[in-house]
Amino acid sequence: MKRPFLKIVSISVFGIAALQLSSCKEERQSSEVKEVKIIFEKEGELQLRKAASDSLLVNLDIEIADDEYSTQTGLMYRKSMATNQGMLFIFPDIDYRSFYMKNTEIGLDIIYIAEDKTIVSIQKNAKPFDETSLPSEGQAKYVLEVNSGLSDEWTLEKGDKIEFSDH
Repeated sequence: MKRPFLKIVSISVFGIAALQLSSCKEERQSSEVKEVKIIFEKEGELQLRKAASDSLLVNLDIEIADDEYSTQTGLMYRKSMATNQGMLFIFPDIDYRSFYMKNTEIGLDIIYIAEDKTIVSIQKNAKPFDETSLPSEGQAKYVLEVNSGLSDEWTLEKGDKIEFSDH
């Protein structure tokens, strides 16, 4: 009589152990980190123009950051951005602005733009992940972020202008 009882107990213990092992395995699988890829979404077009001649320097496809979440997040967590792309931040007020590169993986030029769409200053070659404050030299309503080095390539300078349209 003792044998069937031992058999039932040993089967039960074995079953419980098997369940614990399988649940541990499931927990490990569900704790895997999945990388989310953020894809550029064209929301408008922007032109940069020389102030003196009104000649076109470049056309860009832009994403627009115009709410609290998108202005706080910006280009964070992105691996790259094409040279014909940028992000335009549109603020509800005019003020001195300051950006930093927390959680931003790509080097950027940060272009501060007044309400009349004239460039007031440029922070060139902002380093990835650097949390140093990068302030504007004048009051800005708009800020354009493009890949590092492009403002020099385009010979962009204070006083040049932008035009943009959204979709």
